[in-house]
Amino acid sequence: MSLVVVHTLILAAARAPAGESTDAVEQWGTFELVLRADNFKGNGFTEVRFDGAFESDGVTILAHGFYDGDHTYRLRFMPDRKGAWTYRTTSTLPELDGRTGQFTCVAPGPTNRGPVSVRNVYHFAYADGSPFVPIGTTSYGWVHQPAELQERTLATLKTSPFNKVRMSIFPSRSRPKAEKPLLPFPLSADGSVDRTRFDPAFFRNLETRMTQLADLGIEADLILFHPYDDGRFGLDQMEPEVDDRYARYVVARLAAYRNVWWSMANEFDLLNEKSDADWARLIALVQSEDPYGHLRSIHHSQRMYDPSSSALTHLSVQNGLAVSDFGRAVQFRNLVHKPIVFDEVHYEGNASRRWGQLSGEEMTLRFWMGTIAGTYVGHGEAIAREGRPAWLSAGGELVGTSPSRIAFLKSILRDAPPEGIEPIDPYYETHVAGKPGEYYLIYFGREKPTEWTFDLPRFELRDGMQFKVDVIDTWNMNVEPLESLFTIAKHSDYIFRAQSAAPVRLPGRPYMAVRVRRVAQ
Repeated sequence: MSLVVVHTLILAAARAPAGESTDAVEQWGTFELVLRADNFKGNGFTEVRFDGAFESDGVTILAHGFYDGDHTYRLRFMPDRKGAWTYRTTSTLPELDGRTGQFTCVAPGPTNRGPVSVRNVYHFAYADGSPFVPIGTTSYGWVHQPAELQERTLATLKTSPFNKVRMSIFPSRSRPKAEKPLLPFPLSADGSVDRTRFDPAFFRNLETRMTQLADLGIEADLILFHPYDDGRFGLDQMEPEVDDRYARYVVARLAAYRNVWWSMANEFDLLNEKSDADWARLIALVQSEDPYGHLRSIHHSQRMYDPSSSALTHLSVQNGLAVSDFGRAVQFRNLVHKPIVFDEVHYEGNASRRWGQLSGEEMTLRFWMGTIAGTYVGHGEAIAREGRPAWLSAGGELVGTSPSRIAFLKSILRDAPPEGIEPIDPYYETHVAGKPGEYYLIYFGREKPTEWTFDLPRFELRDGMQFKVDVIDTWNMNVEPLESLFTIAKHSDYIFRAQSAAPVRLPGRPYMAVRVRRVAQ
């Protein structure tokens, strides 16, 4: 079944009676009502308000419509429960006001798990309750590239481990100069931007790409603002009323897509024209305009926005050093009591700048360290090749050595506790996380141990419990199960240790881990 089910009413000079839709829409799919109003000759982007009240079983949800050009208005809605829904429109334009109808919401398809939200304080889950472990990447400007390159990016994502992509609505610097820029606003022949209107063609392409991402099971982490305009279009210095109108339009068009996340800005603190009060206004606006409560964050450069803000659902952090330090990453969690996503930990690459020079080993290590700290890590690749822009800016193909290792980590996490990985004890002599008494991941990072004495922090342990052990080579992507089981007993007030067991042998290489899982007795 299509992600978007469209119901069209053609309204000409006379107000034709509205028909009732019999279309079936999946739970967490998108119902779309399309209306025409040919008599209105003004600016539909700024002069018309168009909303719809959707009701089912006594619950009413208000969704905002938008103008799509050519006398066409659209109203999108994402139903969150099965059954019969009715709707009624309200509008400042008489031709759009008072339209009624209904549709049926049916069970979601096998790949439709609904939108992602926060679960268990520090983690995420789909609306159907299944866990979502963000394994993200960043490709800022991929939807601004020629169509052929966009298709190559999607093909790459299809075979990648990534289930979230950070992407910018505003153009990046990587657009080929010979190509006409793609902008949310129409661009005149003289290069000026008309900020009183939007470019429906741009948004239709964005919506197509978001639908394709949803089909691949990938969340679209949409960056609304960034500071990299370089004076070309003035998109980093728009008036507050234009910022607000743009944010409202984006939310009206895209909120009914289940795979959207709102990233208010990339490096918000470099947008010098905006104060913290401006950001508070914009964050509150997005929160109030979005009837579905999609995830919201704001990314920083040097100075974090107030991490305690209740309007932010999680933190999008730029800090490669913190995620490389288990203790510091845990502190982020403990300070804010929200999910922490280290979306930018520098990038695997050969760039001239320090932020784009990570080796594949270092990028992989940061993923593992973030995981052990009970946080999440984002990937980026800044590998320049002859005649081809880097993935970070334009998409295309991934050529680094870390994605396959990140895929291996993803496979390890498939059988991890569904509640999420928790740091078990930051004072333990090695980095250990999981679920006390049930599941442990012990990561040695850059250390090169030749053995590990089987002992675990005392939490939730009892004499006689049995565990099986796997030795994991995170770089060479090998799992070696040990044949013997380990029975534990209290060794001290702090440690439980295996009874009469020799140490676990390790190869003396970096990037090793041990997985310990309880055996049912």
